[in-house]
Amino acid sequence: MNKTVAIPKGLAEVGKKYLKDNDINIVELASFSDDEILKKAKDVDGIILMTDPFNNAIVQHLPNLKIVARHGVGYDNVDYSFLETKGIWVTITPNANADTVAEVTIAEIFDMSKNITAIAEKMRLGDFNYKNNHLGFDLAGKTLGVAGYGRIGKKVAQKADALGMKVIIYDPFVTQTTVGTLVSKDELLSDADIITLHMAVTDDTNNFIDSVALKSMKTSSYLVNLGRGALVDQEALINSLKNHEISGAALDVFDQEPLPLTNDLYTLDNVLLTPHIASNTVNAMNRMALDSAKEVVKVLSNEKPTWPVNRIN
Repeated sequence: MNKTVAIPKGLAEVGKKYLKDNDINIVELASFSDDEILKKAKDVDGIILMTDPFNNAIVQHLPNLKIVARHGVGYDNVDYSFLETKGIWVTITPNANADTVAEVTIAEIFDMSKNITAIAEKMRLGDFNYKNNHLGFDLAGKTLGVAGYGRIGKKVAQKADALGMKVIIYDPFVTQTTVGTLVSKDELLSDADIITLHMAVTDDTNNFIDSVALKSMKTSSYLVNLGRGALVDQEALINSLKNHEISGAALDVFDQEPLPLTNDLYTLDNVLLTPHIASNTVNAMNRMALDSAKEVVKVLSNEKPTWPVNRIN
């Protein structure tokens, strides 16, 4: 094919192999900073992008670029509308990690409800009595509020329903569901014991959980975010957790990643923090690598991609 694609270091071998088997040269980048791209990959025909931000200004220096294939489902780190005006496809891998993210969401809900990580850490320090003053709670009978009822939200709802939880769902684009009950945003905030976020970041969903939303939640409620940091006003959440306006949170995504060690979230004992691990399984990484590589090969073979987020006439 005589094409070249820039890939992130750490891309699963199955993705690399697929590209090589289709006669595509690969350039591995430690980051997708402008300097790194210009130094090593200015002639590339395609890019496989993880969570690094992709700068619009760099495009004018990449004359051969035809596709930016996201290794995942979120695409708020790339301006797909701008790239559309330049004739560059932006794609995602929507079927690659839905099961994994749903499982990790439920895992973090379990952890948060039983204080597993906190108790385990205290045990390692010799505090065997910490558990006595930090009892957990049963999930059965609790109300889970699912914000965003796409592929991941549906799977989370199904798993929660199987655990005996009452499921309520907010998604303005959904009119029916086989699991749970559709509710308004106000009802979601006021009725849920746990709210979990699975929405794309748009102008309407940016800071979906802000100071007003947090004050509308029960003081006994919990927030879970494995979606995108921009869905939550992080400073408002920190204040809410400090003042115990809600009981706690489980966060896998943040305004800045990695989360700086100076951030106040580290000082709070009512928040579970993980470093963007929602897709962190061998299975999901293999699927995302392969699916993004397949999208690249399709576009560079003058075919339309399977999972575009923009349109190229």
